[in-house]
Amino acid sequence: MHAYCLSGFMGKLESICRALLVDDQEAMRLLLAQFIRQDLRAEIALAGTCEAALRLASRNVYDIILLDLMMPGMGGFELLSRIRADSPNKSTPVVVVSALGGDSVSVERVKTLGADAVVSKPVRRRALIAAVRAQLRASV
Repeated sequence: MHAYCLSGFMGKLESICRALLVDDQEAMRLLLAQFIRQDLRAEIALAGTCEAALRLASRNVYDIILLDLMMPGMGGFELLSRIRADSPNKSTPVVVVSALGGDSVSVERVKTLGADAVVSKPVRRRALIAAVRAQLRASV
């Protein structure tokens, strides 16, 4: 069960959202965490590998997952597929944040695998927050 993060009244927060940020680049994880923490007051879990993210996603329920695709090891496509197949987060909104966001074939593939939105890198704060808010509202 997801926490009710956004009220319908002027988008004010009612409770703390739980977000999982998955990116192999520490600087990107910290930047995304800063945006989400400041704009949404979210409680954030960070994962530098898809394997670590899968462990977290199998034990915890999040309100939103932000996922890079191009990662060493398992990779973001596989992680998305596994989360959607069998995890407590199979219905959690996933926003893909990737340099492949402009590639229509990759966008179509992640949508088929169950991604809810795609934000291209380099990340623009307003676009990211708008995508996350839209997914949180849609999941209520």
